Amino acid sequence: MKGYTKPLIIIFLVLLADQLIKTWVKTNMYLGQEFNIIGKWFIIHFTENNGMAFGMEFGGEFGKLALSLFRIAAVGGIGYGLHYLIKHKYHRGLILNVALIFSGALGNIIDSVFYGKIYGYETWFHGRVVDMFYFPIAEGHFPSWIPIWGGDEFIFFRPVFNLADAAISVGVILILIFQKNYFKEDVKDDVGINSEIVED
Repeated sequence: MKGYTKPLIIIFLVLLADQLIKTWVKTNMYLGQEFNIIGKWFIIHFTENNGMAFGMEFGGEFGKLALSLFRIAAVGGIGYGLHYLIKHKYHRGLILNVALIFSGALGNIIDSVFYGKIYGYETWFHGRVVDMFYFPIAEGHFPSWIPIWGGDEFIFFRPVFNLADAAISVGVILILIFQKNYFKEDVKDDVGINSEIVED
């Protein structure tokens, strides 16, 4: 189990927190209900989506089933990749970030696979992902001279998301930021005439 302890702790804690928050929201709020945490900039807003992260949709019953199955296959692939990274002793930061991504993906799979049946509104694999965090930090309207969106309302940050989405995003962003450290190759010195150690 050497090397697995910290990744497993991260996975367990993210999954536990994600499911506790979703369960509380699902059982204590009605769909569309919201309340402010910090003014108008941090809001708990209960919504559900049939699709991917941040409320993106993947239409139809077949699409929903296909997405759930794809998620399961993707999580299996990420899990295998995490095992590979640990086994081959890759950079610890990379391993922990992949553990974040894995835990987030698994958290949303639980919603998709089980929530429909648990809460009695759908069959297995057709559950809706529970989202609640909303940060409309800035609001306004696009200038009229901007093509397509000119004059339309602008909200940053518009998507409503959950802790699992956040874990995936943080893991991916950190990997992108620190990729040079995570994937740097050891430079091997060539043995030459000026080397300190020369084989006989």
